[in-house]
Amino acid sequence: MTESASICVAGAGSIGCFVGGMLRAGGHRVSMLARPRIIDEVKRHGLRITSFEGLEHRLTSAEIALSGDPAIFGDADIILVTVKSDDTAEVAELIARHAAKTATIVSLQNGTGNVAVLRNALPDHDVLAGMVPFNVVSMEEGHFHRATSGDILLEKDDADTAKKLSQPELGFRSVDDITGVQWGKLLVNLNNALVALSGLPLREQLSQRPWRVLFADQWREALHVIKAEGIDPVSTTPLPASFTPCILKLPDFLFERIAASMVKIDPKARSSMWEDLQRGRRTEIDHLQGLIVELAQRHGLQAPLSERIVSLIRKAEQAGEGSPGLTPDQIRAAG
Repeated sequence: MTESASICVAGAGSIGCFVGGMLRAGGHRVSMLARPRIIDEVKRHGLRITSFEGLEHRLTSAEIALSGDPAIFGDADIILVTVKSDDTAEVAELIARHAAKTATIVSLQNGTGNVAVLRNALPDHDVLAGMVPFNVVSMEEGHFHRATSGDILLEKDDADTAKKLSQPELGFRSVDDITGVQWGKLLVNLNNALVALSGLPLREQLSQRPWRVLFADQWREALHVIKAEGIDPVSTTPLPASFTPCILKLPDFLFERIAASMVKIDPKARSSMWEDLQRGRRTEIDHLQGLIVELAQRHGLQAPLSERIVSLIRKAEQAGEGSPGLTPDQIRAAG
């Protein structure tokens, strides 16, 4: 392992707790800015980190510093931003007030606009874009479970921050085209809303061709809009982004064979948007399908599936009853 760094996680939700816990288990000094619910869970139960590969680490509350006070940013060499996109401006202001100007800021968030917000608010800091490919499920009582595979990708920088953070059980890799990678991840994340609307675990949902065809149609619609914006998304799998809809529409037995060679999915895997609906929290739909709708309008294009899905997620948020348990046909027929 490289020389230990002092790392602070800004926004210790599922991704933040998993990544922070793994970095602490790997020998780094780790602190977390967290909400009272997470602080209480970890104080009572410790922090338990597991994965579908069989990995497990248990950390006591004494081994990892959790606080609701942003003053904990003051000692950090690296700050990992894992808050939801709507909270980026607020956390950037706290970092500006409390962090040393030598701290490197790394966005490990969904969406494509967070780094611009951070850089605008933090002109004296090095701010790096990142992409987390895997899914983390909150199992309650301080337990966070990684349910899909992949290395975290970071924008290449002179300090080689990816190398500083990488370890055998949690890989970080630097890439040249992080913008393309983020847009490629956005395409994958369009399925988050479908999982949330279905109420099904991710692996079960993807095992059903009607859901995959709906995802493929959504992917093609979004890809057309993204291309109009002049962006070439980089696939998060060995397949080109333009070819993914064809794979999704294959018969079940062929899809399962190909998918199994590209990504591992635990039966427990759900989307973060499903978890948001279950907990009565606002989702990131405006930064996923909502962004596709915004770009379509900018270019005079139509994005009816994206519009429909945004509307359905907002209705589910307002209802506050968790996932509505819709079928693909019900989603397609929604007005």
